[in-house]
Amino acid sequence: MFLVLDGTMRMEFRDRALNVERGQFIVVPRGVEHRPVAERECAIMLFEPASTVNTGTAGGARTVAKPQWL
Repeated sequence: MFLVLDGTMRMEFRDRALNVERGQFIVVPRGVEHRPVAERECAIMLFEPASTVNTGTAGGARTVAKPQWL
């Protein structure tokens, strides 16, 4: 779930794009390819299971194996 705290973002999917504005949120189902985009600075709060890998199935040097708990 992406909650927009300030600004505006666009969530792009393979077949469409949705604008999400301040105070709105979007839930992206597990396994759905998506790309969050912001033309200007945007503050969001991201809610996801601790087991979610930050790079999906791509892997690589940016993958975080054990995310830090806050």
